[in-house]
Amino acid sequence: MIVLSRYRLLKCLILLCFLGGGTVLQAELQADVSVAEAKQAMQKATDFFTTQVAAEGGYLWRYSRDLKYREGEERGTDSMIWLQPPGTPTVGEAYLSAYQKTGEPFLLKAAQATANALINSQLKSGGWADSVDFSKRSQSQFRVDGGGPSARNITTFDDNKSQSAVHFLIQLDQELKFKDQRLHEATLYALNSFVKAQFPNGGWPQRYNHFPDSKEYPVLKANYPDHWSRTFPKQKYTGYYTFNDNTIQDLVNVMFLAYHVYQDPRYRDSALKAGDFIILAQMPEPQPAWAQQYNLKMQPAWARKFEPPAVTGGESQGIIKTLMQIYIYTGEKKYLAPIPKALAYLKTSELPGGKLARFYELKTNRPLYFTKKYELTYKDNDMPTHYGFIVSSKVDSLQRQYEKLLKASPEKLASMQFPQRRVRLTPALKARAQSVVNALNEQGAWLTQGEIRSANLKNVPVIETRVFAKNLETLADFVAASQSD
Repeated sequence: MIVLSRYRLLKCLILLCFLGGGTVLQAELQADVSVAEAKQAMQKATDFFTTQVAAEGGYLWRYSRDLKYREGEERGTDSMIWLQPPGTPTVGEAYLSAYQKTGEPFLLKAAQATANALINSQLKSGGWADSVDFSKRSQSQFRVDGGGPSARNITTFDDNKSQSAVHFLIQLDQELKFKDQRLHEATLYALNSFVKAQFPNGGWPQRYNHFPDSKEYPVLKANYPDHWSRTFPKQKYTGYYTFNDNTIQDLVNVMFLAYHVYQDPRYRDSALKAGDFIILAQMPEPQPAWAQQYNLKMQPAWARKFEPPAVTGGESQGIIKTLMQIYIYTGEKKYLAPIPKALAYLKTSELPGGKLARFYELKTNRPLYFTKKYELTYKDNDMPTHYGFIVSSKVDSLQRQYEKLLKASPEKLASMQFPQRRVRLTPALKARAQSVVNALNEQGAWLTQGEIRSANLKNVPVIETRVFAKNLETLADFVAASQSD
């Protein structure tokens, strides 16, 4: 049921006079939303999220309509927050971006509350864990008010968790002109810890709780092992040099942003060092692409039971994008040099239908898959469904981007580093804003049909942080475009 304000109901009745019939709902859908209505919807949704959904200022991913059930990647509680997008950092950036577009103080206040959740959950190791339960603070070594020396203190870079957190904090710190001392200290502490966690060769681990000793990590080029186990060895892999899930790409983006904001050359140097690692990690012929992770001998290695030593058609594409991004910031051609061979290899490795296998067998280049019993196989007819063993190929698009960069002038490269997106008040934007305003319920929530997997609830109304962030962006774009045109 859609409940209309008195003002909007009057608009509908006026429209009905001209339309000569139809329902109030039909007329309402054709009416233009006003800036005031968009701002009112933003405030109502933000009030609901900050007072009813948030836990200490932070967020999970998904909630049942009555907020009884909550989850991130796993089941959550009303004292838990999640780091991986679209969790806490995603919502924080949505608040901040909306504030920058509209100037509404309630949005900045919400962004600061979200940042406070991250500050309070930052580990002594510098970053963040997968999730945080504020009711169990003694179990983790937080930088502020943490547990004892035996408590958990493992920073994770997996799935853009710690990177997305500090990415948001950097932007908020800049917006506040570095005057919030607590925020500023936490942000620099994270960045400096990430620099210290970088290996001598420029790579990063998936997770860490101490900084590497350079004597223990020789700088080597990628190479093939003489042999490798076809069965999962159940060995610890989180300290390996890791590309999996675009770990290093996210860190490079953070370091360039940090250098842009703070002008500290250590952050730029860290990003370039990562680029040098990418060059070292490119496999030699006949497979000049990259693996998901490498052991200390710089050989592809096992991670989880469905991630074998292999050349990857997935992460290799992200690595190529990272090399191009580093070139945009530096203009140094050495970061483009690995790309032609990698693209040619990936193109010849495409499967029938134009996609790529996530894994290719070392040296033979045969696509590798797993059965539902997690047995390594060359067949793709019995794969687990929770993981992408076949991925889209963006090789042609990457080739075009590469060729475009080769022709770009220094001025053009500079304009590509931190591009500003101008939003125009188009009919499509008006329609999206109207739809978003109409969809907001009396509670202040945007409901979608979905599932709460951890509670085995399917096809039920749910509140999603992803939808909240997207809708807030739409309304902020509409307000900004309306006020500038």
